[in-house]
Amino acid sequence: MILRTIYNEELAQASYLVGCSATGEALIIDPNRDIEQYIQLAASKDLRITAITETHIHADFVSGARELAQRTGAQLYLSDTGPAEWKYRFAAEAHATLLQDGDTFKVGNVRMQALHTPGHTPEHLAFLLVDTASADKPMGLFTGDFVFVGDVGRPDLLERAAGIKGTMEVGARQLFQSLQKLRDLPDYLQIWPAHGAGSACGRALGAVPQSTLGYEKLFNWAFSIHDEETFVKAVLAGQPEPPFYFAEMKRVNKEGPAILANVALPAQLTAEQLAQLIAQQGQVVDLHSAGDYATQHIPGTISIPLDRSFLDRAGWLISSQRPFALIADEQGVLQAIRLLRLIGIENLAGFWPLDVITTWSRAGHPVKQLTTITVDELQARLNNRHEVTLIDVRGASEYATSSIREAHNIPLGYVQRRLNEIPKDRPVVVMCYSGQRSAIVFSVLEKYGYTNIENLQGGFEAWEKAGYPIVREGQRTQGAMTIASA
Repeated sequence: MILRTIYNEELAQASYLVGCSATGEALIIDPNRDIEQYIQLAASKDLRITAITETHIHADFVSGARELAQRTGAQLYLSDTGPAEWKYRFAAEAHATLLQDGDTFKVGNVRMQALHTPGHTPEHLAFLLVDTASADKPMGLFTGDFVFVGDVGRPDLLERAAGIKGTMEVGARQLFQSLQKLRDLPDYLQIWPAHGAGSACGRALGAVPQSTLGYEKLFNWAFSIHDEETFVKAVLAGQPEPPFYFAEMKRVNKEGPAILANVALPAQLTAEQLAQLIAQQGQVVDLHSAGDYATQHIPGTISIPLDRSFLDRAGWLISSQRPFALIADEQGVLQAIRLLRLIGIENLAGFWPLDVITTWSRAGHPVKQLTTITVDELQARLNNRHEVTLIDVRGASEYATSSIREAHNIPLGYVQRRLNEIPKDRPVVVMCYSGQRSAIVFSVLEKYGYTNIENLQGGFEAWEKAGYPIVREGQRTQGAMTIASA
């Protein structure tokens, strides 16, 4: 048997190849949209992809299962569990084999058994693997978004991301019952999860790529709780904000993702088109590094540096329903296209090269810099009750743990939807933990006409190191507030 993990750092997402060297057959589990990587990996092992499955209808990326099956002719195996509204709509057209709890299928000498493990989603399956060439008992369990290293899948996404009311608590109870199914399974079972640290599909996923069931029973918090009511409260508390695109991913993956053409460089746009888009508050995304953007940028553009956090920030800030354009070199444009396709953002209208800023400036248009404020300067303003609005763009759970008393919490991804909470008639200071996320929010506010904005240098980390007052968890007696002048 051959087992390989294919890990996508940007999504913190794991796919798996399970191959049988005796027959040359291979199974791909939870493929994302970058299907070439699976085809190339199988070929490098002298395998042909004959089967494809996924643990559930994903919310955080566009599934590659349909496209990979069409490309390779492999058999699709999809869940047929859960309520009717969470069935795969494209299953019949794709001639998929539908799986219920306990169903099995083989790939060469490897037998896979589906276990219905609802909670994260109603249709979720986990897969027990048995290498029948050498054993009659399972080696491990592909847990999808059910059990992670150190955590479990969040049951609130259908309600919080997809807007399906009343599913959060139901999912939490289902998740508790699914966990009970694992208590009697042997501790030696390896655990192969679909996500690692950095994924929004759980609260505090471990960075270790795999584990054993016995280890998780000992140290995963979810297995330490034996009371359902206690578990429900614990699993729903402190979950991070789900990106807005999750709802669209659920719909796309249920209906069946489109089959895309190869990645190609889009049209290069003109300076006149840039001016028009900015005047219309269109989606112009600048991929310069944070430092370069801070030094000079075109006001009205949104800064999303093309780094490891690009996909996460883009999922929050770029609407897939409207055209967008990029400021980047050709290599950066192609990389961004590849990444954005993973989360269904495909409506790219074109790009401008990095030197457009020079061209823009020479044409007499304004070029700006990121303005900053030190923690000492901020503390002096707060002490003197200067008129300033302080916006903390960290996640709600970060803010609840420790914050500046005067800060108003609007997580980065929600700023565009909550501009009415940020007045334009007074100075605005934006902050996060280190100053990176707040620099992005600076560009968002600038796009929407805020002219008196400053980014807190070093963010909350610098404030805390300076020894300035902090509100710890449980100490805040009233909601976040906006500072007004005395």
